[in-house]
Amino acid sequence: MCVISGTAGAGKTSLALHWAHQVEANFPGGQLYVNLRGYDPGEPVRAQEALHHFLTALGVPANAVPQDTESAAALFRSLVAGRKMLVVLDNAASAGQVRPLLPGHPGCLVIVTSRGRLSGLAIRDGAHHLTLGTLPEAEAVALLRAVTAGFRPEDDGGKLAELARLCAHLPLALRIAAERAAARPHLRLDTLIADLRDESALWEALSTGDEQDAEAVRTVFAWSYRALSPDTARLFRLLGLHPGPGFGIAAAAALAALSPRRARQLLDSLVSAHLLEQTAPDRFEFHDLLRAYATDQARLEESVGEREAALRRLCDWYARTADAAQRWITPARARVPLDPPPEGAVAGDFADYDQAVDWSEREHGNVLAAVRAAEKAGLDGYAWRLAAIFFNAQAPSAPVAEWLAAGEAGLRAARRVGDPAAQAGLLDNLGFARRRLNDLTGALRSHEEALHIRRRLGDRRGEAAARNALGLVLLRLRRFDEAEEDFVSAASTFREIGAEHWEAVSHVNLAEARLEAGRLDGVAEHLDRAGRLHRRMRNPRSLGNVLRVRSALHLRRGELPQALRAAEEAVELALDLRNRVLEGHVLLSLGHALAASGRYADALASYRRAGVIHRALGDRSREALAWRGTGETCRALGREEEAADFCRMAATVHGQLGEPWNQALALAALAAILRERDPAAAARFRAEGLRLVARFGDAAARAMRERLAAEGERER
Repeated sequence: MCVISGTAGAGKTSLALHWAHQVEANFPGGQLYVNLRGYDPGEPVRAQEALHHFLTALGVPANAVPQDTESAAALFRSLVAGRKMLVVLDNAASAGQVRPLLPGHPGCLVIVTSRGRLSGLAIRDGAHHLTLGTLPEAEAVALLRAVTAGFRPEDDGGKLAELARLCAHLPLALRIAAERAAARPHLRLDTLIADLRDESALWEALSTGDEQDAEAVRTVFAWSYRALSPDTARLFRLLGLHPGPGFGIAAAAALAALSPRRARQLLDSLVSAHLLEQTAPDRFEFHDLLRAYATDQARLEESVGEREAALRRLCDWYARTADAAQRWITPARARVPLDPPPEGAVAGDFADYDQAVDWSEREHGNVLAAVRAAEKAGLDGYAWRLAAIFFNAQAPSAPVAEWLAAGEAGLRAARRVGDPAAQAGLLDNLGFARRRLNDLTGALRSHEEALHIRRRLGDRRGEAAARNALGLVLLRLRRFDEAEEDFVSAASTFREIGAEHWEAVSHVNLAEARLEAGRLDGVAEHLDRAGRLHRRMRNPRSLGNVLRVRSALHLRRGELPQALRAAEEAVELALDLRNRVLEGHVLLSLGHALAASGRYADALASYRRAGVIHRALGDRSREALAWRGTGETCRALGREEEAADFCRMAATVHGQLGEPWNQALALAALAAILRERDPAAAARFRAEGLRLVARFGDAAARAMRERLAAEGERER
C-alpha cells in the first residue's frame, strides 16, 4: 500500500490515475477505483457503499452484495484472493475509512490519496508514504503551455511563470487558469494576469495567511467563476446545493428552473471551464474543493428564499420522478399524494419496468440525501413524501437498511406537520423494513402504531393493510392463531372495498399461516383464489409468492413433480422481475423440492444461491435457513462433517436472532447427523430442541415433539 498525501489541488488523484494506467499490464486481475469523498462538504462515502461498488464491478449482482460491512469486506477479500489487482482509494479521510477496503492479498497493490498523512496505515498496515508538493516552476509553465497550445500564440515564458506563481504552482488552479486563457486566445496574457492579481489581492485581504495554497486555489476559482456568463454562474452556484455526489441533466435543470436543453448547454460550459467533471453522458460531479466553493457562492449570492426555492424544485423533481418509477416497480401500492407541480416543472418518465429500476438504482443515494437535506432545510412536506414514495420506488435490489434512516427522518417530518395518514404509511414502511432485517419486535411496534392511527382515522383500507402487515410479523413469530385472525380480517375488508390485489395477497398469507401451523385444510382453496385474482390482474410478482407457497403445499402432500414445477416457475418470475427478495425466498423452496426429489447436487446449488442472496439482503434468518438446507443435503450425500458444520452455524444464528422454532429445527438436524458419530452430543442437541419446541402449541410443533421424543427413546 502507498499513501499519497498533499494539499488540496496538488494533483494527487491525477498522479495516482496516470501511474495506474501506465502499469495496467502488471495487474492482470484488473483495477478498481473509488472516490471516498473524504473532504466533500457532504457526507463521505461509507465503506459499505465503496464495497458495493467494488463487488458489482467484480461481477456480483447489485442485489447480492451483503448489507453489513463485515460480510461485504469478507466477500471482497475472497473474490480478489489469488488475483493481482490494483486498487485506488481516492480522497480518503481516515484510516478507518480505508481498512475495510483492503484486499488482504499480497499480489494486490493499494494506492490511497488523502490530504492527511494517515499515519495509522503506515504504523499498523505497513503503508509506504509519498508527500506530493506543488509543481516546480518549469513544470507548472509546461502544464500551462500544454493546455493552451493550439489556442494562443506562444506566450512569454516569464509571464507564464508569473501566472503559475499566482496559481501557487497547484495543478488544479493551473488547469483552470490555462482553460480560461485558452478560451480567450486574443486576450493578452498581461490582462489575464492583472485580473488574477486583483482577485488575489482581494483574497489576501480576507485571508488569515495560514493556508496560502488554499487561498491561491480559491483565488483562481473566483477569477474563473467571475468570467462565466450570468446564467452559467447561477447554475454553478445552485449545483452546490445538490445534496448528492453526482447528478444528471434533468436534476440540474430542475434545480435551476431551466429546460433540459438549456441545462445541457450550461453544463457543457462548466465542463469546458474545468469547473465541473463529466463522468458519463448524463452524469456530472464536482471536485470537492469546487463543490465547497459553489456552495459558498450560493450562500453569498442567492437569498435564503432563492436557495429554498431551488431545493424545493429539486425535491419536487425527485418526488415526481420516483412516483413515476413506482408505477412500474410497485404499481399496486397506494400512491403518495403530491401537491400540484410548480409552474414549468417537468418530471422524469419511464417507458418500461427496466428503465424505472435503472433510474432507481442510479439515484438511490441522491434521493436519500435529498430526504436529509429537506429535513435540515425545514421542508417537512418534501422530507416525508420523498421517504414514503421512494420506499415504494426502490429497486428490488436496494439495501433496505439504507432506507431506514430516511424513513425515520420522514416519520419525524410527518409528525411535525401533524399528518396522521402520512405517519401511518411511514410506520408501515418502517415495519416492513425492520421485518426484512429481522427486527421483529421493532416491526411489530411499528405496525401496531400504524393500525392504531388508521382506526382513529376510520381508514378501512389502511386498517386492513396494517393488519395484513401485522400478520406477517406474527407469522414469523409462529403466533399462528393471531396471524390467521389478522389475515382473515384483512382479506374480508379488502374484498368489501374492492381492493382485489390486496385481497389476493392476504389469501396467500393466510394459506401460508395455515400451512406452517400444520393445518392443510383450506390451503389450496386460498391459493386458488389468490392465483385467479393475480392472473386476472397480471401481477407476476405476487403470482411468484403464490407459486412458492403452492410448492410447499405439494411437498407436504408428497407431490414432488408438482412441487418442483411450481418452485421453478416462481424462480423464473423472480429473475424476470430482477427481484432478489423474491428470488432468494423461492430458491429455498426450490432447494426443498430438489432435495426431496433426490437431486442433491442441484439442491445444494439452490440453497447456496439463496444463502448468498439473503446475506446480501441482510436477512440473516433466511440465510441460516439456507445453511440448514445445505447441511441436510450434505448429510444425504454422505458429507457428514460439512453437514454438521452448516447445521451448527444455522442453529447459532437462529439462537442469536431469538428464533426458537428455527433453532430447534437446526438442532434436530444436527442431532440426526451426529447420532452415530457422537451419541452424547446428539442427545444434548435433541434435548435442547425439545426444550425450545415446548413453548409452541401448534400441530407442527406437537408432531416435532413426538418425533424427537421417539428418537430419544430409541437411542436409550
